This record gives sequence, C-alpha cells and structure tokens, in this order.
Amino acid sequence: MKSHNHLYNLAAALFASVTLCTFSLSAHAASDSNPYGLIEPGHLRVASLGDAKPYTFTDQNGNFTGFDVEFFKNVAHRLGIDQVDFIGQDFSAILPAVANGQYDAGVAAIGITPARAKTVDFSTGYLAGYLTVLTRSDSGVKNVQTLAKHRLGVVQGTLQENYAVQHFTQTDVVRFPDNNAAISGLNNGTLDAVFLDYEAAKSYAERFKLVSAADIPSFDAPAGVAIAKDKPAFKAALDKAIKAAMQDGTWKQLYEKWFPGSPMPKQYLPGGQ
Repeated sequence: MKSHNHLYNLAAALFASVTLCTFSLSAHAASDSNPYGLIEPGHLRVASLGDAKPYTFTDQNGNFTGFDVEFFKNVAHRLGIDQVDFIGQDFSAILPAVANGQYDAGVAAIGITPARAKTVDFSTGYLAGYLTVLTRSDSGVKNVQTLAKHRLGVVQGTLQENYAVQHFTQTDVVRFPDNNAAISGLNNGTLDAVFLDYEAAKSYAERFKLVSAADIPSFDAPAGVAIAKDKPAFKAALDKAIKAAMQDGTWKQLYEKWFPGSPMPKQYLPGGQ
C-alpha cells in the first residue's frame, strides 16, 4: 500500500510538472504573438471622445473621425495594426479605464501632465495646440507683456489655468466654470481678456468681434497617447511610429486638413526637433 501511494504521488508530481511546463510555454508563445500586451493581439481598443471636434468626434453615421483619430490610425498601421476601434467615454473616465486595462489606449487630445502621468504612461507628444489670449479691441491688452495688471479669465482645471498661473504672474487670473461664462465677462467689461484653446477662440472671435492678443503653443503639456503603465514595448513602438509620421509629412498633411489656417508647430514638421 505504501509503495502504491508512493507511485501515485510520483505520477501526480510528474503530471503537475508537465502541466506547469506546458502552461509556461503557452504563456511565452502568447507573449511572442502579442508583443504590445493588447487585450486582443492585432486589435486596438481605444477610449476617446465623441464630441471634441476637430480632435475626436463622431460623424453623421456614428463613425469616429477627426485629427487625433486619423493620426492614430496611421500610427497603428505603422505598428502593423489596422483593426482599431474607438469607443466614446466621458473625458474623466478615459484615463482610469486605460489604467485598469479596459482599453489599450486613450486618444482624445489628452495633454500630458505630471498628475495624469501618475495614472498612465504616455507616448511622445503628437499635438501641441495653441492657447490664445482673446480680448476686446478697446481693452488695452495688445500682447502677453500688456497683460500685466489686467484681469484674465480662465476655465478652472484647464491647461490654460496652469499656464497662466506659472507665466502671467503679474496678471489677475479669474477662474470660471466654462468658456461661455468667461466670454460673457469679457463682453460685459468685467474681464480684460480670456485665455482659451485656439480653436475655441476662433469661434468666439467671429461671433463677438473679439481679437487675439497672443497665440502660444502649449508645449508644456502636449497631447499624447495614454497607455497602461509598464508596457515599454508598446510605448517604444508608438514613439517610433509617431516620429516617423512627422518626418514623412503625414502629420503636416493631417494638421492642414483638420486645422486650416491655424499656426503650425515647427517641432512636428519634417526636420523638426
């Protein structure tokens, strides 16, 4: 009986050893076929926004389009991936969902900041939108220098607020919940200028006959592709593909398509650094 139990235990141990070895080989093979650690090999699931035109938005057929969408699809193609699905989320939900593995990436003109980088990793920056100081023609604000001792409206929690606090130290920064409230303050004279995204500023300037006093590239927090932490191969591949798309003129072509007439950061053009 003792001998029988010994043989049984030995057989069980051998079976467990073979099973473990087989599992390890299978896991290694899966890793080789999925070098970027995607939810599904060869398929990218991307968290995005459906109403952030011209960056990311859905067209009349419900398909995602915009600068960020077209650019990321081109980047993905350079990685050998053409199956890219964009799924709309609230902006506040994108980074947590990417961090916990619900999505492979987040693409929605997401500015790279130290606070956000605590939750996710980012690719190299691919879009530095311009920030505009918008004012009335009679405000006395003509440029960044003349902002001193004037009242500047910003939307709380934005990159513009951070930039203004750091760089416009002699300016009275006034915080608002949204752009509409800040523009109302500018129009009724309680503000001297408003600091906001260039594309939004263009629209307000046309509607209310306002003027731009300065257009500033936001290289402090360029947009990047958000991915989960600890995926160095994925990040390296994205960085390489993004830089290749800049060097061969793809970035410039898409920028001209989606931001006609907007100033173009030289750093993202062929030969730029």
